Amino acid sequence: MPEPVVAIVGRPNVGKSTLFNRLTGGRVAIVEENPGITRDRLYKTVEWNGRTFILVDTGGLDYQETDEMYGQVRQQVEIAISEADALLFLVDARSGLTVVDEEIAVNLRRAGTPVLLVANKVEKFDGAVNYYDFFRLGLGEPIPCSAAQGLNTGDLLDKLLQILPVSKNEALPEDIVKVAVVGRPNVGKSSLVNSILGSERVIVSDVPGTTRDAIDTWYRRDGKNYLLVDTAGIRRKSQIRESVEKYSVIRALKSIERCDISLIMIDAQSGVTEQDKRIAGFVHERGKASILVVNKWDLIEKDEHTGELYRKKVRQELNFLDYAPIALVSALGKKRIHQLLGTIDTVWLEYNRRIGTGDLNSLLEDIQLRNPPPTRKSKKVTIYYATQGAIKPPTFVLFTNVPELMHFSYLRYLDNQLRQAYGFKGTPIRFILRKRSRKGEPN
Repeated sequence: MPEPVVAIVGRPNVGKSTLFNRLTGGRVAIVEENPGITRDRLYKTVEWNGRTFILVDTGGLDYQETDEMYGQVRQQVEIAISEADALLFLVDARSGLTVVDEEIAVNLRRAGTPVLLVANKVEKFDGAVNYYDFFRLGLGEPIPCSAAQGLNTGDLLDKLLQILPVSKNEALPEDIVKVAVVGRPNVGKSSLVNSILGSERVIVSDVPGTTRDAIDTWYRRDGKNYLLVDTAGIRRKSQIRESVEKYSVIRALKSIERCDISLIMIDAQSGVTEQDKRIAGFVHERGKASILVVNKWDLIEKDEHTGELYRKKVRQELNFLDYAPIALVSALGKKRIHQLLGTIDTVWLEYNRRIGTGDLNSLLEDIQLRNPPPTRKSKKVTIYYATQGAIKPPTFVLFTNVPELMHFSYLRYLDNQLRQAYGFKGTPIRFILRKRSRKGEPN
């Protein structure tokens, strides 16, 4: 099950962005005294007491404003409300209950999504600020807090976890391969899914944004089970014109979270864009296996060198995904789809590859003899021992005398050596450093 989504909602200038920044531990959202600053959604993963969720900051709701801008913001927030698993309804304890608060509460009750009523801007808990009028909203007892000062936000998070859905075992075969098709709008994601399935199981349209939600399709081929997830297109905020697309990104990110392999689709005609890089970076950071699928290849004028040159250019633009295979396909023409399916099977095996401890340490010893870790701060860095701690992605635990001095460039070198020896095609490799002293050496 993907990470649940929590949206912060409320009228303008009640402190939504301040609370977002407080709970995410950073200053991601713009905080201004002027209402209406936050018009697009912001999202970030939050971890609390061993659980994680995606927190979304939204624009201020005001049902009494008739300005077109407020109408667009209202649409965006209503979409966020419909997609969220839980809501933090923020009200201003200083200014008290307003008509707009009451109107928002009516709509939240209709939505049926679990809601926590949060009375913000309570700096003193001695009864000086009366926030009990908010009981009239019919959303339970208001939780007092100060987003600016961080007061009572821990209790707020504790109560939030109580209403969030917990992961459940999906009724799917244990050996199923979960494949998410991700990319910008209108790169042919739905067409690719249809080509793989061999039937029109997903609506296909040349209008960007047709796919609003992630659509799961269970597919079986040659005795193997696959779950194909066709996601909504991820588009840069500055390029979003239709409000629905602003929040469809959350569905796509959640699909990446729960997949094993991401098919990162690129339009052959436009090439690798900045947004493609962002999407690919998210897949890489989450430790998912990936395949770069260049679609609409039939529309490119070609000679005998075109494919090689195009792959080289993609590698240059996405150098952090140098392990990901590149597939040049035509989803509509169903060209090279069979090869892509074979690549998915190969990457799945690599994503699950496990190296025996003896073989791993023999390779590690040989690597260090040929090229030992560089000395840093007059200390010789040595890796004594290694073991593979996990798969999906392959994760290796390195026991070393001074883990804090291990340079990232040497870890990159180890990554390359492991790939030369064992492949790991299509999957990232993770390293965990642990401190250990050789017998007889001081700690």
